[in-house]
Amino acid sequence: MVEETIAGLYALQQMRCPVHLCIGQEAVAAGVCAQLRTADYLMSNHRSHGHYLAKGGDMKAMFAEIFGKATGCSGGKGGSMHLVDLTVNILGTTPIVGGVIPVAAGIAFGTVLQNKKRLSAVFMGEAAAEEGVFAETLNFCALKRLPVLFVCENNFFSVYSPLSVRQPAARSNSKLAAAYGIPAHAGDGNDVSGVYEAAGKAVRHIRVHGGPYYLEFKTYRWREHCGPNYDNDLGYRKESDFIKWRKRCPVENYQRKLLRDRILNSAVLEGMKSRISAEIAEAVRFAKESPFPPASDALSGVYSNR
Repeated sequence: MVEETIAGLYALQQMRCPVHLCIGQEAVAAGVCAQLRTADYLMSNHRSHGHYLAKGGDMKAMFAEIFGKATGCSGGKGGSMHLVDLTVNILGTTPIVGGVIPVAAGIAFGTVLQNKKRLSAVFMGEAAAEEGVFAETLNFCALKRLPVLFVCENNFFSVYSPLSVRQPAARSNSKLAAAYGIPAHAGDGNDVSGVYEAAGKAVRHIRVHGGPYYLEFKTYRWREHCGPNYDNDLGYRKESDFIKWRKRCPVENYQRKLLRDRILNSAVLEGMKSRISAEIAEAVRFAKESPFPPASDALSGVYSNR
């Protein structure tokens, strides 16, 4: 609902940063983050709205950031791809493919040195596994037995390039992780319960036995790589594939399951939607009414002003 709102508002050109929507991929963020504690650290990539919200990130601050306002979680300077909320240990997201992977290892190394019983969860796409830091970080985490939860969301495309032109057909990133002695699991990223159970097993293993764990989930983004629209007309993916995955919507299918199993009823569900809609509307209002950062802040909060 948050991302549908973003998509609907984007044409007004009040959001001037790129947005990478995770509509269709919600189960991975929800299932994994439901197994994390507030004290656990989270880092992510460019398609991170779902991870941020599922970990408990402040919605008002996220909308304000996308609108480029001073009240945004990065002061209005980072936009959609740079989300942070230290109150729930979301340490940051970055659009550099693979760039956040070794950062997660560094954070985990710090927790070990400080004897903190926390894990570091890092979300990545399948193309990030092609970067050199992926192999180097797996090796280092296995060697030092660092509490890192690697979560790969495999949506089959890196921008418009399918896996067939990027990775050998026989390649398995979960098997690569296993080759370093890291427990690994590959599963269905559109099955909310399956993701939750797999993440729970991984998190328990890390907390009890230490060391890293690798999860990979196959899923599918509905919208264009970057932006609010649909791009099936470009021809890089088949309309039939999109329709197949559209029918496997993790939100709609899980909603039907909850109703069928009488865990929820229609009245409760409509109440949830009403509360969420009100929260989103308040976040949008807050963002629109917030001030832009002053020009005098251009060099504040950066690494160097030289």
